[in-house]
Amino acid sequence: MSVTVGTDADRGTAPAGPIGVRRDSRSPDGHSGRVSVTDVVVVGAGPAGLSAALLLGRSRRSVVVVDAGEPRNAAAGHVQGFLTRDGVPPAELLSLGVEEVRRYGVEVRHGRVVDVTPIPPGAAETSRARVTVELDDGTSLAARRVVLATGLRDELPAVPGLSDRWGRDVLHCPYCHGWEVREAAVGVLVDRPEDAVKAFTMTQWTDAVTVVLHGVDPDDVEPAVRRRLDALDIPVLPGPVTALVLEDDALVAVRTPAGEVRLGALVVQPRLVASDALLTALGAHVQAGPSGHTVVAEPDGRTGVPHVFAAGNVTDPSSQVVMAAAAGYRTALAVDHDLIDEDVEAAVRRSAAGGHDDAPGAQPEG
Repeated sequence: MSVTVGTDADRGTAPAGPIGVRRDSRSPDGHSGRVSVTDVVVVGAGPAGLSAALLLGRSRRSVVVVDAGEPRNAAAGHVQGFLTRDGVPPAELLSLGVEEVRRYGVEVRHGRVVDVTPIPPGAAETSRARVTVELDDGTSLAARRVVLATGLRDELPAVPGLSDRWGRDVLHCPYCHGWEVREAAVGVLVDRPEDAVKAFTMTQWTDAVTVVLHGVDPDDVEPAVRRRLDALDIPVLPGPVTALVLEDDALVAVRTPAGEVRLGALVVQPRLVASDALLTALGAHVQAGPSGHTVVAEPDGRTGVPHVFAAGNVTDPSSQVVMAAAAGYRTALAVDHDLIDEDVEAAVRRSAAGGHDDAPGAQPEG
C-alpha cells in the first residue's frame, strides 16, 4: 500500500479562471486575423509547460495553456538550485511564469484535459488543426500541435503521518533539501533494498545518517552495500516505522518496535509515477524504468504520435525543476520548427497549384 501525494511536477497553480487573452495570429497567407485554430495547446502550467509557452509566445505563436492547479511540489516551502530563483516558493515561481507568458499573449486557462484526439488526415486537408483537446467542462480546443507537460505524482510508503510532513521534514531529494538539513540527524527510510544507497549521498551534508528499514529485512540489503554502510559507520536499524514523533510541529524521531530513533529529518524515496494517461491513450511507446513504466520521447519532445510533443517529468521523472524548464524550452524549439516546416510546405503546394488557397493542407481557418 502506498500514499499518493500531489499530482504533477510540471503543473502549476493557475487562478480559477482564464488569464489574459489569446493574441491575434498571422495566418499562413500573411494576413492578420483572429483564428479559431490555436497554434499550440500546452497541457500543464509548471516549469516545463510555462517554459515552452514562453518561447512559443515570443515566437508569435498563438498559445493556450491548460492547467488543473495541482502542482506536485505544493507542499515544498522553496525551490532550490534554480539560478536566480534559489529559495523562491513554488507558487511564486509559477506565478512569475504565468505573468511572463502573458506578456506575449499566451492564455492560461484553468481546467483539466481529459482527452487528446488527433484529427484524421482527410479532415485536416481543409483545416490547419491537427489535434482536438477536450476539457472536463465539455469545451474543446483545436490546435496544430500539443505539448503535454503533465508531470508526475509521488506515491509514498504507508507510514502513519508521513504524507502530512511531506515537503517539510520528510524529504526526497538530497540536492533539493540537503543544505537545509546540513549537520542534522537524518534518517533514510528504506522500503526497497536498492534505496539504501541514498544514505551515501546524504553523507555530503551530515555525518549523522541512519538507515531505517521499513518492510525490508537487513539481509535483503546487498552485502556490498552493507560493507559500505559499515565503513561509513552508518547504522542500519530494523523496522518497520510505526509512527513519526513530533514536537512543536517538527519531526524529532521515528518510532519502531525496538523504540524511538531521534531524527531531525527523514529522507524517503517515493515511487515516481508519470501522469502519462493522455500519452498512453494515444499509443505512445512506454518502457520499464526504476519507478515503473515511462513514456519514451526524443530529447526534443517528439513522442512518435504525430503533432503531439511531451516535456518535463512526464517523460523524465528524475528531472528537477530547472531541468524540466530546460526541457520545455527545447521542446518548444522543435514545435516551432515543425510548424515552420508545415507552413513552408503549404506555401509550396499553393505555389504549385497556381496560388489557389484550396490546396490540400494549405487553407487557413479564420
